[in-house]
Amino acid sequence: MNLKIVTILVLNLGMSISHINAQTKNAISKVWVADLGNGKYKNPVIDADYSDPDACRVGSDFYMTASSFDAVPGLPILHSKDLVNWTIIGHALKRQPPYEHFSKTQHGNGVWAPAIRYRNGEFMIYYPDPDFGIYLTKSKNPTGPWSEPLLIEGGKGLIDPCPFWDDNGEAYLAHGWAGSRAGIKSILTIKKLSADGTKVLDEGVIVYDGHETDPTIEGPKMYKRNGFYYIFAPAGGVSTGWQLVLRSKNVYGPYERKVVMNQGSSPINGPHQGAWVNTPQGEDWFLHFQDKGVYGRVVHLQPMKWLNDWPVIGIDKDGDGTGEPVLTYQKPNVGKNYPISTPAESDEFDESTLGLQWQWQANPKGIWHTTSKQGFLRLYSYQAPSEAKNCWEIPNILLQKFPTEEFMVTTKLTFKPNPKIDSEKVALIILGKNYANLGLRSSKEGINLVLGECIKAIDKAPETEKVITRIDQNKAIYLRVKVSKGAICQFSYSLDGQIFINVGSEFKAEVGHWIGAKMGIYCTRNNQSNDAGYANFDWFRVSPIADTKY
Repeated sequence: MNLKIVTILVLNLGMSISHINAQTKNAISKVWVADLGNGKYKNPVIDADYSDPDACRVGSDFYMTASSFDAVPGLPILHSKDLVNWTIIGHALKRQPPYEHFSKTQHGNGVWAPAIRYRNGEFMIYYPDPDFGIYLTKSKNPTGPWSEPLLIEGGKGLIDPCPFWDDNGEAYLAHGWAGSRAGIKSILTIKKLSADGTKVLDEGVIVYDGHETDPTIEGPKMYKRNGFYYIFAPAGGVSTGWQLVLRSKNVYGPYERKVVMNQGSSPINGPHQGAWVNTPQGEDWFLHFQDKGVYGRVVHLQPMKWLNDWPVIGIDKDGDGTGEPVLTYQKPNVGKNYPISTPAESDEFDESTLGLQWQWQANPKGIWHTTSKQGFLRLYSYQAPSEAKNCWEIPNILLQKFPTEEFMVTTKLTFKPNPKIDSEKVALIILGKNYANLGLRSSKEGINLVLGECIKAIDKAPETEKVITRIDQNKAIYLRVKVSKGAICQFSYSLDGQIFINVGSEFKAEVGHWIGAKMGIYCTRNNQSNDAGYANFDWFRVSPIADTKY
Protein backbone atom coordinates (compact mmCIF):
# COMPACT_ATOMS: atom_id res chain seq x y z
CA MET A 1 0.00 0.00 0.00
CA ASN A 2 1.46 3.38 -1.01
CA LEU A 3 1.48 6.42 1.24
CA LYS A 4 1.72 9.94 -0.11
CA ILE A 5 4.10 11.82 2.13
CA VAL A 6 4.92 15.50 1.93
CA THR A 7 8.58 16.22 2.50
CA ILE A 8 9.64 19.30 4.39
CA LEU A 9 13.36 19.90 4.49
CA VAL A 10 14.90 21.30 7.61
CA LEU A 11 18.52 22.42 7.84
CA ASN A 12 19.98 21.20 11.13
CA LEU A 13 23.51 22.56 11.59
CA GLY A 14 25.18 19.87 9.57
CA MET A 15 22.30 17.42 9.57
CA SER A 16 19.45 17.57 7.10
CA ILE A 17 16.36 15.58 7.99
CA SER A 18 12.70 15.75 6.96
CA HIS A 19 10.04 16.39 9.57
CA ILE A 20 7.49 14.57 7.51
CA ASN A 21 9.28 11.50 6.29
CA ALA A 22 9.76 10.79 2.63
CA GLN A 23 9.36 7.14 3.50
CA THR A 24 9.99 4.13 1.32
CA LYS A 25 7.34 3.69 -1.32
CA ASN A 26 5.90 0.71 0.53
CA ALA A 27 5.80 2.05 4.06
CA ILE A 28 3.72 -0.75 5.53
CA SER A 29 5.77 -3.08 7.70
CA LYS A 30 6.25 -6.58 6.36
CA VAL A 31 6.98 -7.96 9.82
CA TRP A 32 4.43 -6.42 12.24
CA VAL A 33 1.00 -4.90 11.58
CA ALA A 34 -1.34 -4.39 14.55
CA ASP A 35 -4.47 -3.72 12.49
CA LEU A 36 -6.03 -7.13 11.79
CA GLY A 37 -8.15 -5.74 8.96
CA ASN A 38 -11.41 -7.08 10.40
CA GLY A 39 -12.27 -4.27 12.76
CA LYS A 40 -9.95 -5.58 15.46
CA TYR A 41 -6.33 -5.02 16.43
CA LYS A 42 -3.64 -6.96 18.25
CA ASN A 43 -1.18 -5.77 20.85
CA PRO A 44 1.37 -4.38 20.82
CA VAL A 45 0.15 -1.68 18.43
CA ILE A 46 3.83 -0.79 17.95
CA ASP A 47 6.12 -3.76 18.53
CA ALA A 48 9.18 -1.53 18.80
CA ASP A 49 11.00 0.35 21.54
CA TYR A 50 8.99 3.54 22.03
CA SER A 51 9.58 3.74 25.75
CA ASP A 52 7.46 5.77 28.20
CA PRO A 53 4.87 6.81 25.61
CA ASP A 54 2.69 9.86 26.16
CA ALA A 55 -0.03 11.08 23.84
CA CYS A 56 -2.63 13.76 23.27
CA ARG A 57 -5.54 14.28 20.91
CA VAL A 58 -6.05 17.40 18.82
CA GLY A 59 -9.37 17.26 17.01
CA SER A 60 -9.45 13.89 15.29
CA ASP A 61 -5.67 13.42 15.36
CA PHE A 62 -3.57 11.63 17.96
CA TYR A 63 0.07 12.48 18.64
CA MET A 64 2.56 10.45 20.63
CA THR A 65 6.10 10.99 21.84
CA ALA A 66 8.48 8.77 23.80
CA SER A 67 11.80 8.63 25.62
CA SER A 68 14.83 8.75 23.34
CA PHE A 69 17.72 8.86 25.84
CA ASP A 70 20.94 9.75 23.97
CA ALA A 71 19.67 8.94 20.47
CA VAL A 72 19.55 11.88 18.04
CA PRO A 73 17.28 13.17 16.63
CA GLY A 74 15.27 12.68 19.81
CA LEU A 75 11.70 12.94 21.03
CA PRO A 76 10.04 11.12 18.11
CA ILE A 77 6.63 12.42 17.07
CA LEU A 78 4.17 9.77 15.92
CA HIS A 79 0.72 10.37 14.45
CA SER A 80 -2.41 8.27 14.26
CA LYS A 81 -6.07 8.73 13.34
CA ASP A 82 -7.30 5.65 15.22
CA LEU A 83 -4.71 4.82 17.96
CA VAL A 84 -3.82 1.56 16.16
CA ASN A 85 -2.11 2.69 12.95
CA TRP A 86 0.88 4.93 13.69
CA THR A 87 3.52 6.68 11.57
CA ILE A 88 6.61 8.69 12.51
CA ILE A 89 6.17 12.28 11.32
CA GLY A 90 9.16 13.98 12.91
CA HIS A 91 11.26 14.67 15.98
CA ALA A 92 11.06 17.52 18.44
CA LEU A 93 14.74 17.41 19.31
CA LYS A 94 17.14 17.90 16.40
CA ARG A 95 20.14 18.06 18.71
CA GLN A 96 20.34 17.43 22.41
CA PRO A 97 21.57 20.06 24.87
CA PRO A 98 24.04 20.65 26.37
CA TYR A 99 25.34 20.26 22.83
CA GLU A 100 28.99 19.59 23.58
CA HIS A 101 28.08 17.08 26.31
CA PHE A 102 25.97 15.07 23.87
CA SER A 103 28.58 15.18 21.10
CA LYS A 104 29.79 11.97 22.76
CA THR A 105 27.78 8.84 23.45
CA GLN A 106 25.82 9.07 26.69
CA HIS A 107 24.10 5.70 27.01
CA GLY A 108 21.11 5.77 29.35
CA ASN A 109 21.31 9.54 29.79
CA GLY A 110 19.47 12.32 27.99
CA VAL A 111 15.73 12.26 27.32
CA TRP A 112 13.75 10.26 29.88
CA ALA A 113 9.94 10.04 30.05
CA PRO A 114 8.34 13.10 28.37
CA ALA A 115 4.83 14.54 28.34
CA ILE A 116 3.10 16.05 25.30
CA ARG A 117 0.22 18.52 25.58
CA TYR A 118 -1.65 20.88 23.25
CA ARG A 119 -2.63 24.28 24.62
CA ASN A 120 -3.53 27.63 23.07
CA GLY A 121 -2.66 26.47 19.57
CA GLU A 122 0.74 25.04 20.51
CA PHE A 123 2.16 21.59 21.11
CA MET A 124 4.29 21.50 24.26
CA ILE A 125 6.68 18.72 25.23
CA TYR A 126 8.18 18.63 28.71
CA TYR A 127 11.10 16.25 28.98
CA PRO A 128 13.58 15.46 31.74
CA ASP A 129 17.31 15.04 31.58
CA PRO A 130 18.16 13.47 34.96
CA ASP A 131 21.55 15.18 34.99
CA PHE A 132 20.52 18.70 34.00
CA GLY A 133 16.82 19.27 34.70
CA ILE A 134 13.46 19.67 33.01
CA TYR A 135 13.18 21.16 29.52
CA LEU A 136 10.31 22.52 27.43
CA THR A 137 10.10 22.61 23.64
CA LYS A 138 7.13 23.98 21.68
CA SER A 139 5.72 24.09 18.17
CA LYS A 140 2.53 25.19 16.44
CA ASN A 141 2.95 22.28 14.05
CA PRO A 142 3.69 18.71 15.24
CA THR A 143 6.08 18.24 12.33
CA GLY A 144 8.06 21.28 13.48
CA PRO A 145 10.04 23.34 13.63
CA TRP A 146 10.22 22.93 17.41
CA SER A 147 11.71 25.61 19.63
CA GLU A 148 15.14 25.29 21.17
CA PRO A 149 14.73 23.43 24.49
CA LEU A 150 14.18 25.79 27.40
CA LEU A 151 15.44 24.67 30.80
CA ILE A 152 12.46 25.45 33.06
CA GLU A 153 14.06 23.95 36.16
CA GLY A 154 17.67 22.91 36.57
CA GLY A 155 18.78 20.19 38.92
CA LYS A 156 19.74 16.55 39.24
CA GLY A 157 17.25 13.73 39.58
CA LEU A 158 14.17 15.60 38.30
CA ILE A 159 12.35 13.12 36.05
CA ASP A 160 9.09 12.40 34.26
CA PRO A 161 7.48 15.87 34.24
CA CYS A 162 3.84 16.48 33.36
CA PRO A 163 2.18 19.90 33.21
CA PHE A 164 -1.41 20.51 34.26
CA TRP A 165 -3.62 23.57 33.86
CA ASP A 166 -6.58 23.82 36.21
CA ASP A 167 -9.98 25.25 35.30
CA ASN A 168 -9.00 28.63 36.78
CA GLY A 169 -5.79 28.83 34.71
CA GLU A 170 -3.48 27.91 37.58
CA ALA A 171 -0.63 25.75 36.30
CA TYR A 172 1.24 22.91 38.00
CA LEU A 173 4.03 20.50 37.21
CA ALA A 174 4.11 16.93 38.56
CA HIS A 175 7.30 14.90 38.44
CA GLY A 176 9.15 11.97 39.94
CA TRP A 177 12.68 11.54 41.25
CA ALA A 178 15.64 9.45 40.10
CA GLY A 179 17.33 7.91 43.09
CA SER A 180 20.62 7.59 41.19
CA ARG A 181 20.90 11.40 41.03
CA ALA A 182 18.59 12.79 43.72
CA GLY A 183 19.32 10.25 46.44
CA ILE A 184 15.61 9.54 46.83
CA LYS A 185 12.92 7.91 44.72
CA SER A 186 9.41 6.44 45.06
CA ILE A 187 7.85 9.86 45.67
CA LEU A 188 5.84 12.25 43.48
CA THR A 189 6.07 16.03 43.68
CA ILE A 190 3.74 18.78 42.44
CA LYS A 191 5.15 22.27 41.88
CA LYS A 192 3.61 25.57 40.92
CA LEU A 193 4.20 26.46 37.29
CA SER A 194 3.94 29.85 35.61
CA ALA A 195 0.72 30.27 33.65
CA ASP A 196 2.61 30.11 30.35
CA GLY A 197 4.33 26.90 31.46
CA THR A 198 7.86 28.23 31.08
CA LYS A 199 9.05 28.48 34.68
CA VAL A 200 8.78 26.45 37.88
CA LEU A 201 7.83 28.82 40.71
CA ASP A 202 8.49 26.88 43.94
CA GLU A 203 10.13 23.82 45.50
CA GLY A 204 6.90 21.88 45.41
CA VAL A 205 5.02 19.50 47.67
CA ILE A 206 5.47 15.75 47.95
CA VAL A 207 1.93 14.55 47.27
CA TYR A 208 2.54 10.81 47.38
CA ASP A 209 5.07 8.53 49.04
CA GLY A 210 5.14 5.06 47.54
CA HIS A 211 7.88 3.50 49.65
CA GLU A 212 5.55 1.13 51.51
CA THR A 213 2.99 0.11 48.90
CA ASP A 214 4.21 1.44 45.53
CA PRO A 215 8.00 1.32 45.30
CA THR A 216 9.63 3.08 42.35
CA ILE A 217 6.49 5.10 41.63
CA GLU A 218 7.34 7.53 38.84
CA GLY A 219 6.04 8.80 35.48
CA PRO A 220 3.07 10.85 36.78
CA LYS A 221 0.46 12.13 34.32
CA MET A 222 -2.09 14.64 35.64
CA TYR A 223 -5.72 15.01 34.56
CA LYS A 224 -9.01 16.32 35.97
CA ARG A 225 -12.47 14.78 35.70
CA ASN A 226 -15.73 15.27 37.61
CA GLY A 227 -14.02 17.51 40.15
CA PHE A 228 -11.27 14.98 40.91
CA TYR A 229 -7.59 15.56 40.26
CA TYR A 230 -6.04 12.36 38.94
CA ILE A 231 -2.42 11.24 38.82
CA PHE A 232 -1.81 8.19 36.64
CA ALA A 233 1.54 6.69 37.63
CA PRO A 234 3.43 3.42 37.15
CA ALA A 235 4.86 1.66 40.18
CA GLY A 236 6.64 -1.55 41.05
CA GLY A 237 9.43 -1.45 38.49
CA VAL A 238 9.66 -1.44 34.71
CA SER A 239 9.32 -5.16 33.98
CA THR A 240 7.18 -6.20 36.97
CA GLY A 241 5.06 -3.21 37.93
CA TRP A 242 1.44 -2.09 37.80
CA GLN A 243 -0.55 0.97 36.77
CA LEU A 244 -1.59 3.08 39.73
CA VAL A 245 -4.11 5.92 39.78
CA LEU A 246 -4.32 8.50 42.55
CA ARG A 247 -7.25 10.86 43.02
CA SER A 248 -8.11 13.82 45.22
CA LYS A 249 -10.46 16.80 45.38
CA ASN A 250 -7.40 18.98 46.11
CA VAL A 251 -4.46 19.33 43.77
CA TYR A 252 -2.02 18.82 46.68
CA GLY A 253 -3.94 15.89 48.13
CA PRO A 254 -4.33 13.84 50.19
CA TYR A 255 -4.66 11.30 47.37
CA GLU A 256 -6.49 7.99 47.44
CA ARG A 257 -4.82 5.14 45.55
CA LYS A 258 -6.06 2.30 43.40
CA VAL A 259 -4.30 -0.23 41.17
CA VAL A 260 -6.26 0.02 37.93
CA MET A 261 -4.22 -2.42 35.79
CA ASN A 262 -1.74 -5.20 36.39
CA GLN A 263 -0.57 -8.30 34.56
CA GLY A 264 -3.27 -10.54 35.99
CA SER A 265 -3.58 -13.77 34.02
CA SER A 266 -2.24 -12.15 30.83
CA PRO A 267 1.24 -12.73 29.39
CA ILE A 268 1.91 -8.97 29.39
CA ASN A 269 4.45 -8.28 32.13
CA GLY A 270 4.60 -4.94 33.93
CA PRO A 271 1.84 -3.19 31.96
CA HIS A 272 2.07 0.48 32.90
CA GLN A 273 3.27 4.04 32.19
CA GLY A 274 1.47 5.85 29.47
CA ALA A 275 -1.37 8.12 28.49
CA TRP A 276 -5.13 8.38 28.86
CA VAL A 277 -6.76 9.64 25.66
CA ASN A 278 -10.31 9.72 24.40
CA THR A 279 -11.85 9.66 20.94
CA PRO A 280 -14.12 12.35 19.49
CA GLN A 281 -16.90 9.76 19.94
CA GLY A 282 -16.27 9.68 23.70
CA GLU A 283 -14.42 6.38 24.15
CA ASP A 284 -11.55 6.20 26.64
CA TRP A 285 -8.27 4.42 25.87
CA PHE A 286 -4.88 3.98 27.50
CA LEU A 287 -1.51 3.69 25.77
CA HIS A 288 1.30 2.09 27.77
CA PHE A 289 4.46 0.06 27.39
CA GLN A 290 5.58 -3.48 28.10
CA ASP A 291 9.25 -4.19 28.77
CA LYS A 292 10.31 -6.99 26.41
CA GLY A 293 13.97 -6.95 27.37
CA VAL A 294 16.21 -7.09 24.33
CA TYR A 295 13.29 -5.91 22.15
CA GLY A 296 12.78 -2.81 24.28
CA ARG A 297 9.62 -1.26 25.66
CA VAL A 298 6.83 -1.79 23.16
CA VAL A 299 3.52 0.10 22.97
CA HIS A 300 0.14 -1.41 23.88
CA LEU A 301 -3.36 0.01 23.59
CA GLN A 302 -5.98 -0.82 26.22
CA PRO A 303 -9.71 -0.08 26.44
CA MET A 304 -10.59 2.02 29.46
CA LYS A 305 -13.83 2.77 31.29
CA TRP A 306 -14.86 4.70 34.39
CA LEU A 307 -16.51 3.09 37.40
CA ASN A 308 -17.37 5.16 40.48
CA ASP A 309 -14.95 7.85 39.30
CA TRP A 310 -12.07 5.37 39.05
CA PRO A 311 -10.64 4.26 35.71
CA VAL A 312 -10.52 0.57 34.87
CA ILE A 313 -7.88 -0.21 32.24
CA GLY A 314 -7.98 -3.37 30.15
CA ILE A 315 -10.45 -6.15 30.93
CA ASP A 316 -11.66 -6.60 34.51
CA LYS A 317 -12.34 -10.35 34.58
CA ASP A 318 -13.16 -10.65 38.29
CA GLY A 319 -14.92 -7.32 38.74
CA ASP A 320 -12.55 -5.95 41.37
CA GLY A 321 -11.86 -2.72 39.47
CA THR A 322 -8.36 -3.77 38.41
CA GLY A 323 -8.03 -4.61 34.74
CA GLU A 324 -5.51 -6.68 32.84
CA PRO A 325 -4.16 -6.17 29.31
CA VAL A 326 -5.92 -7.41 26.18
CA LEU A 327 -4.12 -9.19 23.36
CA THR A 328 -6.78 -8.47 20.74
CA TYR A 329 -9.74 -6.11 20.87
CA GLN A 330 -12.18 -4.10 18.81
CA LYS A 331 -10.53 -1.03 17.31
CA PRO A 332 -11.44 2.38 18.76
CA ASN A 333 -14.52 4.06 17.35
CA VAL A 334 -13.19 7.15 15.60
CA GLY A 335 -16.05 7.58 13.17
CA LYS A 336 -14.48 5.89 10.13
CA ASN A 337 -11.88 3.38 9.01
CA TYR A 338 -8.39 4.58 8.17
CA PRO A 339 -5.69 2.92 6.04
CA ILE A 340 -3.17 0.62 7.65
CA SER A 341 0.08 2.37 8.50
CA THR A 342 3.17 1.53 10.55
CA PRO A 343 6.34 3.30 11.66
CA ALA A 344 8.99 3.37 8.94
CA GLU A 345 11.58 0.58 8.86
CA SER A 346 13.10 0.04 5.39
CA ASP A 347 14.80 2.87 3.53
CA GLU A 348 15.57 2.97 -0.19
CA PHE A 349 17.71 6.11 0.29
CA ASP A 350 16.04 7.69 -2.74
CA GLU A 351 15.21 10.96 -1.02
CA SER A 352 17.37 13.88 0.03
CA THR A 353 16.80 13.05 3.70
CA LEU A 354 17.12 10.00 5.87
CA GLY A 355 14.02 8.13 6.94
CA LEU A 356 12.77 9.28 10.32
CA GLN A 357 13.41 5.86 11.87
CA TRP A 358 17.15 6.56 11.91
CA GLN A 359 19.02 7.96 14.91
CA TRP A 360 22.69 8.56 15.68
CA GLN A 361 24.43 7.72 18.95
CA ALA A 362 25.22 11.39 19.61
CA ASN A 363 24.68 14.87 18.22
CA PRO A 364 25.62 14.43 14.54
CA LYS A 365 28.19 16.20 12.41
CA GLY A 366 27.50 17.19 8.83
CA ILE A 367 30.51 15.23 7.57
CA TRP A 368 29.13 11.86 8.61
CA HIS A 369 26.76 11.27 5.71
CA THR A 370 25.03 12.56 2.63
CA THR A 371 22.03 11.46 0.57
CA SER A 372 21.62 14.42 -1.83
CA LYS A 373 18.89 12.47 -3.66
CA GLN A 374 21.45 10.36 -5.53
CA GLY A 375 19.69 7.06 -4.91
CA PHE A 376 22.03 5.98 -2.14
CA LEU A 377 23.22 6.91 1.33
CA ARG A 378 26.92 7.71 1.55
CA LEU A 379 28.58 7.22 4.92
CA TYR A 380 32.04 8.75 5.20
CA SER A 381 34.57 7.09 7.41
CA TYR A 382 34.91 9.12 10.59
CA GLN A 383 37.70 8.71 13.09
CA ALA A 384 36.61 6.89 16.22
CA PRO A 385 37.20 8.78 19.48
CA SER A 386 40.61 7.99 20.94
CA GLU A 387 38.97 6.73 24.13
CA ALA A 388 36.61 4.37 22.28
CA LYS A 389 37.46 0.75 23.02
CA ASN A 390 34.66 -0.57 20.81
CA CYS A 391 31.52 0.48 18.91
CA TRP A 392 29.62 1.25 22.12
CA GLU A 393 31.48 4.59 22.26
CA ILE A 394 31.40 5.50 18.56
CA PRO A 395 28.98 8.39 17.92
CA ASN A 396 28.50 8.05 14.14
CA ILE A 397 26.62 4.74 14.11
CA LEU A 398 23.29 5.09 12.32
CA LEU A 399 20.72 2.97 14.15
CA GLN A 400 17.06 2.09 14.35
CA LYS A 401 14.90 0.01 16.66
CA PHE A 402 14.10 -3.68 16.30
CA PRO A 403 10.69 -3.69 14.55
CA THR A 404 9.41 -6.92 16.13
CA GLU A 405 10.66 -10.26 17.49
CA GLU A 406 11.44 -12.00 14.17
CA PHE A 407 12.69 -10.26 11.05
CA MET A 408 15.51 -10.04 8.55
CA VAL A 409 17.59 -7.05 7.45
CA THR A 410 19.48 -6.88 4.17
CA THR A 411 21.54 -3.98 2.85
CA LYS A 412 23.41 -3.52 -0.43
CA LEU A 413 26.59 -1.44 -0.47
CA THR A 414 29.81 -0.63 -2.24
CA PHE A 415 32.94 0.37 -0.35
CA LYS A 416 35.40 2.99 -1.57
CA PRO A 417 38.12 3.29 1.08
CA ASN A 418 40.82 5.93 0.93
CA PRO A 419 43.85 4.09 -0.47
CA LYS A 420 46.11 6.19 1.73
CA ILE A 421 44.36 5.07 4.91
CA ASP A 422 44.84 1.66 6.41
CA SER A 423 41.95 -0.02 8.23
CA GLU A 424 38.73 1.81 7.36
CA LYS A 425 35.63 -0.22 8.08
CA VAL A 426 31.99 -0.32 7.00
CA ALA A 427 29.55 -2.72 8.65
CA LEU A 428 26.04 -3.88 9.45
CA ILE A 429 25.68 -4.06 13.23
CA ILE A 430 23.42 -5.41 15.96
CA LEU A 431 24.24 -3.17 18.90
CA GLY A 432 23.67 -3.57 22.63
CA LYS A 433 25.76 -4.17 25.72
CA ASN A 434 27.08 -7.09 23.70
CA TYR A 435 27.20 -6.65 19.93
CA ALA A 436 28.22 -8.19 16.63
CA ASN A 437 28.81 -6.83 13.15
CA LEU A 438 29.58 -8.02 9.65
CA GLY A 439 31.45 -5.70 7.35
CA LEU A 440 34.38 -4.78 5.17
CA ARG A 441 37.79 -3.62 6.37
CA SER A 442 40.42 -2.08 4.13
CA SER A 443 44.10 -2.90 4.33
CA LYS A 444 47.17 -2.39 2.18
CA GLU A 445 46.56 -5.84 0.69
CA GLY A 446 42.92 -5.14 -0.22
CA ILE A 447 39.48 -5.43 1.34
CA ASN A 448 38.47 -8.22 3.69
CA LEU A 449 35.05 -9.36 4.82
CA VAL A 450 35.27 -9.40 8.63
CA LEU A 451 33.04 -10.57 11.46
CA GLY A 452 33.29 -8.54 14.65
CA GLU A 453 32.00 -9.38 18.10
CA CYS A 454 32.20 -7.71 21.50
CA ILE A 455 31.03 -9.17 24.79
CA LYS A 456 30.60 -6.66 27.62
CA ALA A 457 31.02 -3.70 25.32
CA ILE A 458 29.54 -1.51 28.04
CA ASP A 459 32.54 -2.43 30.22
CA LYS A 460 34.97 -1.29 27.50
CA ALA A 461 35.94 -4.81 26.44
CA PRO A 462 37.79 -4.87 23.11
CA GLU A 463 36.09 -6.09 19.95
CA THR A 464 37.41 -9.28 18.41
CA GLU A 465 37.50 -9.54 14.64
CA LYS A 466 37.82 -12.51 12.30
CA VAL A 467 38.71 -12.31 8.61
CA ILE A 468 36.27 -14.33 6.50
CA THR A 469 37.44 -13.80 2.92
CA ARG A 470 38.92 -11.30 0.47
CA ILE A 471 36.38 -9.11 -1.39
CA ASP A 472 36.64 -7.39 -4.76
CA GLN A 473 36.53 -3.66 -4.08
CA ASN A 474 34.79 -2.86 -7.36
CA LYS A 475 31.72 -5.02 -6.71
CA ALA A 476 28.68 -4.51 -4.53
CA ILE A 477 28.14 -6.75 -1.55
CA TYR A 478 24.94 -7.66 0.28
CA LEU A 479 25.06 -7.93 4.08
CA ARG A 480 22.24 -9.60 5.99
CA VAL A 481 21.24 -10.53 9.50
CA LYS A 482 18.34 -12.75 10.49
CA VAL A 483 16.85 -12.13 13.92
CA SER A 484 14.86 -15.08 15.28
CA LYS A 485 12.78 -15.27 18.44
CA GLY A 486 14.88 -14.74 21.50
CA ALA A 487 16.92 -12.19 19.49
CA ILE A 488 19.12 -14.92 18.02
CA CYS A 489 21.05 -13.35 15.16
CA GLN A 490 22.70 -14.99 12.16
CA PHE A 491 24.83 -12.90 9.80
CA SER A 492 25.34 -13.76 6.14
CA TYR A 493 26.58 -12.16 2.92
CA SER A 494 26.07 -12.43 -0.81
CA LEU A 495 27.90 -11.23 -3.90
CA ASP A 496 24.90 -11.54 -6.22
CA GLY A 497 21.92 -10.85 -3.95
CA GLN A 498 20.65 -14.39 -4.48
CA ILE A 499 22.88 -16.85 -2.70
CA PHE A 500 23.70 -15.91 0.89
CA ILE A 501 26.47 -17.55 2.88
CA ASN A 502 26.21 -17.74 6.67
CA VAL A 503 29.12 -16.24 8.56
CA GLY A 504 30.09 -17.35 12.05
CA SER A 505 27.82 -18.86 14.65
CA GLU A 506 24.56 -17.47 15.96
CA PHE A 507 24.82 -14.40 18.19
CA LYS A 508 22.30 -13.49 20.90
CA ALA A 509 21.54 -9.80 20.89
CA GLU A 510 21.65 -7.95 24.20
CA VAL A 511 19.82 -4.94 25.60
CA GLY A 512 21.29 -1.47 25.54
CA HIS A 513 21.22 0.89 28.52
CA TRP A 514 17.48 1.36 29.31
CA ILE A 515 16.71 0.43 25.70
CA GLY A 516 16.40 -2.63 23.50
CA ALA A 517 19.00 -3.78 21.02
CA LYS A 518 19.30 -1.78 17.80
CA MET A 519 20.32 -2.50 14.23
CA GLY A 520 22.22 -0.22 11.94
CA ILE A 521 25.20 0.67 9.80
CA TYR A 522 28.40 2.66 10.18
CA CYS A 523 31.66 3.65 8.52
CA THR A 524 34.68 4.44 10.64
CA ARG A 525 38.44 4.49 10.92
CA ASN A 526 40.99 4.48 13.70
CA ASN A 527 43.46 7.10 12.50
CA GLN A 528 43.63 10.73 11.44
CA SER A 529 43.77 11.62 7.75
CA ASN A 530 43.16 14.64 5.55
CA ASP A 531 40.45 12.78 3.64
CA ALA A 532 37.95 9.98 4.17
CA GLY A 533 36.90 6.89 2.32
CA TYR A 534 33.20 6.10 2.12
CA ALA A 535 30.55 3.47 1.58
CA ASN A 536 27.47 3.85 -0.60
CA PHE A 537 24.37 2.08 0.70
CA ASP A 538 21.86 1.42 -2.07
CA TRP A 539 19.09 0.41 0.34
CA PHE A 540 18.30 -1.04 3.76
CA ARG A 541 15.34 -3.46 3.81
CA VAL A 542 13.44 -5.10 6.65
CA SER A 543 11.56 -8.25 5.67
CA PRO A 544 10.26 -11.52 7.12
CA ILE A 545 12.79 -14.28 7.69
CA ALA A 546 13.21 -16.00 4.35
CA ASP A 547 12.45 -19.70 3.90
CA THR A 548 15.54 -20.18 1.77
CA LYS A 549 18.01 -22.69 3.15
CA TYR A 550 21.65 -21.81 2.67
